[in-house]
Amino acid sequence: MRIGKYGLWMLVVLFCLSLSGCDFQIMQAIQHSNEAVAPEAQKVNIIFWDENAGSDRTRYYRVLIHRFEEENPDIHVEYVGLPKKAARLKINTAITTNELPDVCGVQSAWIAEFCAKGVLMDLDTFFSTWNGQDELLPATIQANRALAPDGGLYQLPNTMGLEILWYRPDWLEAAGISPPETWDAFFAAVESLTDKGNGRYGFTLRGGDGASIQLLRMMFAYSGYTDFFTPDGHCRINDPKHVEFLKRYLGLYQKYTPTSDIANGYQEMVAVFDTGQAAILQHNIGSYGSHRRFLQPDQYAPLMLPRAQNGFIMQEANNVDGYGIFKTTQHAEAAWRFVSFLCSAESQSFWNKSIGQIPTNQLSLSESWVDELPHMRLAREELTSPQLRFYEPPMYLPEYRSTLDSGDAGIQQVMMGKKSVEKFLDEWAHAFEKAKKKYDAALQNKQNR
Repeated sequence: MRIGKYGLWMLVVLFCLSLSGCDFQIMQAIQHSNEAVAPEAQKVNIIFWDENAGSDRTRYYRVLIHRFEEENPDIHVEYVGLPKKAARLKINTAITTNELPDVCGVQSAWIAEFCAKGVLMDLDTFFSTWNGQDELLPATIQANRALAPDGGLYQLPNTMGLEILWYRPDWLEAAGISPPETWDAFFAAVESLTDKGNGRYGFTLRGGDGASIQLLRMMFAYSGYTDFFTPDGHCRINDPKHVEFLKRYLGLYQKYTPTSDIANGYQEMVAVFDTGQAAILQHNIGSYGSHRRFLQPDQYAPLMLPRAQNGFIMQEANNVDGYGIFKTTQHAEAAWRFVSFLCSAESQSFWNKSIGQIPTNQLSLSESWVDELPHMRLAREELTSPQLRFYEPPMYLPEYRSTLDSGDAGIQQVMMGKKSVEKFLDEWAHAFEKAKKKYDAALQNKQNR
């Protein structure tokens, strides 16, 4: 049930985003949410967990919740923001204690795991009668179904990401350096732009929480592989090309990147760039809001990841986030009303242009703001390029996300010089191979019954 080809994903992208005058709405929503008034007795109360809470996301959710409650006066939404680092653990703990919320942000990489635990509600009953079903991009719906063992719809997709580089055009221009389009040019630029005496580094990398997911995307962008496993089941992670890349990439640490990088998660890494300590940052288009807030327009610009050795532009398939409803909810209809509201064209336009991500609603993609921002114009150029290729991570494995996240500790050990690149990648590859063998055996047993 996996999707092996991603032509549909290229059709996904006519988009772009912009941030615009939502401050007044935000202040209204914050004021509304701070009114310490308990929901009226006749109202249905649903709990919503944001799995990646932060200053930007939380304030925009306050606006959307305020709008939803005005349109649905019989429902009160209780917002709970979970830090990204602790979200998955918090959700799994809630599964164990049977104290789950009604609605939760669900990343695509979690779908198989939560389906295996039997905690997500199949949204097909609601989705099949929803008047907005044709608005969502078919590719995202198809991809989500492919991650569920039974082909059900367990996540309603809301936003898509794209991996890029953010760089300081003013620094590069002053140094006479062109934006790097190849990996050799990238490493050369990082070295040339480093000026430790003035507290400037050529690059900042993520060594703390979430390091593994970004590193994986960079590895495949370097190698150009589209398959995660070879036909005989061997994981590509410890391929010689990836060994070569990691030695160069993690070898930047402390020489051309700040010492603090070893502990930096998303927010800390972005702060290094936004405070003028680093010339280049690898993240996704979603950090646009932070750069816009702290830097002048001529101080940041988007750039495609360098082309792979085979000339391909590489991206990760199924880089989609959305919302799920847990089976334990006592208010399934109210929960669906909230989820479908968040995925409506109006809500997606507000959310995605504020956050800096790509909407999955086709009506949102066709709106006038779509063509305004440089990073979204870049995304459209990349995602419609004939050189674009997607590598397919095995998100269908119930243990995919835990195996992926286990790489964080190994990355830090390599950065500290306590483990070789080869040993780390061998161990990581073996963990994925073990998870795949377990999955394949279970699938075979099911088919033999």
